Order: sequence, then C-alpha cells, then structure tokens
Amino acid sequence: MGSVTHDQLEERMLCILEDICDDDEVRERRSEDLFALGLLDSMGAIELLVTIEEEFGVSIAPTEVERDEMNTVDLIVRQVEIRL
Repeated sequence: MGSVTHDQLEERMLCILEDICDDDEVRERRSEDLFALGLLDSMGAIELLVTIEEEFGVSIAPTEVERDEMNTVDLIVRQVEIRL
C-alpha cells in the first residue's frame, strides 16, 4: 500500500470499524473495549482481520494476538501500524 501516515491509517481504520460495527460510536469510544460495548463480536473480528489484510496488505492471524491486544480502536490501529 505504499507509505501511509498515522493519521491516514487511523482515519481508514475508523471507517472500516464503522462499517463492520455498523455504528459511528467507534469514533467517540476509541479507547474502550469494542467487545464489551457490544460493537464487535467474533464474526466481526474475523471480518476486520480479512479487511485489514485486503486494505493494508497486513496479515494478522487470530492466533497471533490476544483479544485484549486488539479490542479497542487505538490498539487495532497500533497492531496494524507495527506491521506496515
């Protein structure tokens, strides 16, 4: 995907999460657990991983990270960022 800035990555990830979670609340609750909020479930998490791979060329296997390492918007952005 070439070089992407943190802000570009963050904005794209917010758009992806809004779509997957079907709620724009993710923008306001970026440091809160999306699973605990009921915005993300296991099927949504898999969809998120597939979308991350399609959008950014970054593969994150479900067994590669613990749920508490990818349960907030900020943590998801961080996991993608360290793999770019």
